Order: sequence, then C-alpha cells, then structure tokens
Amino acid sequence: MSAVSDRLPTFPWDKLEPYKKTAAAHPDGIVDLSVGTPVDPVPELIQKALVAAADSPGYPTVWGTPGMRDAITGWVERRLGARGVTHRHVLPIVGSKELVAWLPTQLGLGPGDTVAFPRLAYPTYEVGARLARAQYVAYDDPTGLDPARLKLLWLNSPSNPTGEVLGKEELTRIVAWAREHGVLVVSDECYLELGWEADPVSVLHPDVNGGSYDGIVAVHSLSKRSNLAGYRAAFLAGDPAVLGPLLEIRKHGGMMTSAPTQAAVVAALGDDAHVREQRERYAARRAALRQALLAHGFSIEHSEASLYLWATRGESCWDTVAHLAARGILVAPGDFYGPAGDRFVRVAFTATDERIAAAVARL
Repeated sequence: MSAVSDRLPTFPWDKLEPYKKTAAAHPDGIVDLSVGTPVDPVPELIQKALVAAADSPGYPTVWGTPGMRDAITGWVERRLGARGVTHRHVLPIVGSKELVAWLPTQLGLGPGDTVAFPRLAYPTYEVGARLARAQYVAYDDPTGLDPARLKLLWLNSPSNPTGEVLGKEELTRIVAWAREHGVLVVSDECYLELGWEADPVSVLHPDVNGGSYDGIVAVHSLSKRSNLAGYRAAFLAGDPAVLGPLLEIRKHGGMMTSAPTQAAVVAALGDDAHVREQRERYAARRAALRQALLAHGFSIEHSEASLYLWATRGESCWDTVAHLAARGILVAPGDFYGPAGDRFVRVAFTATDERIAAAVARL
C-alpha cells in the first residue's frame, strides 16, 4: 500500500486546517468558500425519482439502464449541440473525480507515457498520472507540447480554478492538432452550464470536431448543475473506440452507478427548469461577492464561468488566506492548483445566501 500512497502528493486540503480553525473562531461563525460543495436542496423531482427507485435489490449495470443512456444522449444533443449520438457514445461514471483519478490507469498508460493538463488545474489530473506511474506535464498552450509520448491531453473549460473559457476557435485548433498527432483529448466540461460572461462550448459540438468524435471524450457531472454532489452522478460522451474498452474494464472493476441514482439522473437531465433556478441563485451570490471583493482591494481575473472567483491582492496566496481567515472567511490558496497560482485565491460562491451576505458584510 505504501508503494501506491508514496506516489501521491500531500493531500492539499489538509494544509488548510489551521486557517479553518481561525475562521471558525469568528463570533458569527465561519463562511466556508473553499471547497465549492453545493449547499442548496436537491430539486424535488430528482428526490422523488430516487425514492421511487429505492426498491432496487438487484445489481445495476455499469453501462446504465437504456432509459439513462437515452437521457444522456438526448441531453448531449439538446444542450451541447452534438449530433448522431448513440448509446455507444456514452458511459455513466461514479462521479467525475474517480474517472479523472483512474482514467490513465484504465487507458493502460504507464512509465514512458505522458499526461498533459493546464498550468492551473484541478490537482486530480496530476494524481491520475501518478497513480498510473506515467509522466505528466503542465501546459499553457498544448499545441506547444512534444507529442511523441503524449497519450492523454486534458482540457478543462470552463476552468477550475480560474473560470477561464476556451473559445470555439481555440478548441477547434487544439482538437485538430491532437488528431494530427494521435493524442486522445479528454475535455472536463463539468461547469459548462455555468457560464456568466461567456457561453462555453463543448468539444462535442460539430463546429469544434467537424462532425466526428474520433479521439475526443467529454466529461460531464450533475454535481454542480443539479446539486447532486452527494449522488456521485456523472458521465462520459465521445469516441466509442475509447468508451467501449473503458466499459469492459469498468465492468470487471464493478464501477456501477446505483440504480436509484440512475433514476435520479434521468429526471435531472430531462428537466431544464431546476438548472435555470439554480443558476439564478449562483448569479446573485456571484454578483454580491464579486462586488465586495473588488471593494476590499482584490483584483479578479477570468472567472467568466464556473462557481469560483479567481482573486488576488498581489501577495502570497497564503497571506491572503490568512487575511480572510481572520475575518472568518475560508478560501482555497491558488497554489493548490499549480505554482502559477501562488498569488491568487479561489473563492467559491456555493455558500447559502445568508453566509454569502455575512462574507459581504465582513469584507
């Protein structure tokens, strides 16, 4: 076991514990804007679907029910503009984080292979490469990488942590380059429905991929758009030549979404109204928090999408974390996401209206 755990970095959130204690000591309590976990209720129609499927004594299938696959293919075409998506083009997963962590291993990557991810990125991209004992590299522009040993190219738009959105032309250019060099593109699009000052585009859109899914896979999650982080519900869509072998591997590994959760996914993907309502909540919280941070002397970069504000006071991120913790506000230091973030903090606006109002008042 130690041989595996020794491959991994220190779990970053453990470093935040002393600052969390400081923030928790505030007389009015902590305002936790660090992790970005949903706090609003699961929409009622989704809860009802889960409960109705609660009597599920048999094993679910890894590929999901036909109804679930229909829901995914329908949503991908309706919401993302994809065309010609069949059941072979989709694969349910047990939350997106397990996929990110284990995809390099499931693809058979190892020593001598390279995984690439953005310079500022979700730490689990690196963890996945380490678990597979593959090499990894962070990029500013992936088309500047040496493609010789590059086997997996992660895109993340909208970005966690920065909220940056890659435009249609940029995505098209990257996909064309990756195809030219035989590099698999996996696009993490979990925040795609949360664009504020941009309209994010999927790699599944025909304007990006030319009507072909060869060499591309998109990752989507219901955690943020439907408040289902506790359900562990997500899916892949894209190249059947990639998803078919992954399905077989995941069958052997027993990586199945529970039957009640599958029913909840069908309900969630079939309803757009609850997504609009949740967006409105987040938009109001974002506006209030953004204005307060700017008035407090912060600058905010990117942040045109996602559930975070990428903010700086022009100092060490840990000095900013301490400054805000003294006011009972906990945020994530930017260097959790790479050395390039060492002067930024990631501020989530996923707290309740009451807690956001408290943060605004303190700022």
